[in-house]
Amino acid sequence: MRIAQIAPLHEAVPPKLYGGTERVVSNLTEALVELGHDVTLFASGDSKTSAKLEAFWPQALRLDPTIRDTMAPHMLLLEEVRRRAHEFDVLHFHIDYYPFPLFSRQDTPFVTTLHGRLDLPELGPIFDTFNDVPVVSISDHQRTPLPQANWLTTVHHGLPENLLTPVAGVEQKYLAFLGRVSPEKRVDRAIRIAQAAGMKIKIAAKIDKADRAYYEEEIKPLFALPHVEYIGEINEAEKPAFLSGAHALLFPIDWPEPFGLVMIESMACGTPVIAFNRGSVPEVIENGVSGFIVEDETSAVAAVNRLHTIPRSRVRQAFEDRFTSKRMAQNYVKAFEQLLRQKGRTTLREVNAK
Repeated sequence: MRIAQIAPLHEAVPPKLYGGTERVVSNLTEALVELGHDVTLFASGDSKTSAKLEAFWPQALRLDPTIRDTMAPHMLLLEEVRRRAHEFDVLHFHIDYYPFPLFSRQDTPFVTTLHGRLDLPELGPIFDTFNDVPVVSISDHQRTPLPQANWLTTVHHGLPENLLTPVAGVEQKYLAFLGRVSPEKRVDRAIRIAQAAGMKIKIAAKIDKADRAYYEEEIKPLFALPHVEYIGEINEAEKPAFLSGAHALLFPIDWPEPFGLVMIESMACGTPVIAFNRGSVPEVIENGVSGFIVEDETSAVAAVNRLHTIPRSRVRQAFEDRFTSKRMAQNYVKAFEQLLRQKGRTTLREVNAK
């Protein structure tokens, strides 16, 4: 199958540090290539892939100080993909609803995976208008605000099986928080949970410009507490040691998380997750198997005291059974085939077709 993967241009694929969507696009692209498909990745020029790379912008927009309007390069990207759409069996977008108007008016089957939150009031009219455009959810719960959308399927995220693995012989000495410092991620809760449990906490997190004021006013004083260690953003190579050294990953979110990639990153390292019962959490975490699902800070502290009941080997096995990138890619191929059948494209074009 000839597949175009169209990524956001904000970060490289894969991103050098934080960047959940671009990391998923990278994992999926590589897994599709390994399955034998002919894949072209439209992304920034500093991306790295075994697929054919169409470097649409020299570098990730976040790293380009000359860029003020990040929408402009994406509009050019959409037009370039439209002009080349006939070269592919399916176009797979990861840039929200931007493709809907243009690609609804051309013949090549296309689908969009929605990676973000969908509970924003301004999104309803878009999906009322484009209610025949096929979309993929990354959790069943993500669909809740938009029942009118044309949901093709749900495909959970996955990681390469051996990208993150448990580090042998590491002693667990702290609780961990991984991700972003933002109001919805609730690092303040994680700090309080660790304090109530009598444990240290290490925080590996990005601080976006949009969240800088929140950090300065509400979180920075908490980072000065004696049981807290803030280590900043970490890259992929640093995650196994960071997560393997933790008794658990704390995921005390306060929003309808669409998926939560850090949960399966922790599972890959054999580290159980203590997560608040919000959004996708019940779809990702098996209570008592890969971690504990809790309702509040009090029950999270109680869960810390029950971590000894979960073997870390079982946590790793749960990851291998459900969340590898190969499994993700196989599920996407099924979705692509379903889309082609719906469009009457039962015979795929040969690789050298024009």
